Amino acid sequence: MYGKILLAVDGSNHSLRAAKEAITIAGNNPNSQITIVYVADHDDAKNDVLHSGSTAELDFQRRKKLQPVEEAIAAGNIKHRVKILHGTPGPAIVEYANSESFDILVIGSRGLNSLQEMVLGSVSHKVVKRANCPVLIVK
Repeated sequence: MYGKILLAVDGSNHSLRAAKEAITIAGNNPNSQITIVYVADHDDAKNDVLHSGSTAELDFQRRKKLQPVEEAIAAGNIKHRVKILHGTPGPAIVEYANSESFDILVIGSRGLNSLQEMVLGSVSHKVVKRANCPVLIVK
């Protein structure tokens, strides 16, 4: 059913739970492929560059965050690839998802309460509102 699956991750445990759901979805279609997308937030990236010392070290740290997700997907024998974007996570994920015409987007949620979500906003909420494809939010 779903062939092109976009999995938005940030290196958290919520991302790993989302990855497990994406693996389940991909398991229903032998031709499916999961694209793992990680967005390097502009605000965090500036700070990361100052503290890492080199862009190579920064790239290594970003890939390290994705390692548990990549390992879980590889263990399921699912075709996958990684895409690292730069920008604000919500809009960057939506723009990429819409431009590549994914069948479904899977994203984790931190489970903010309504006040936190109203004040802080939520990447998953922003994605649901603007993505053209179905979105699965995993708690």
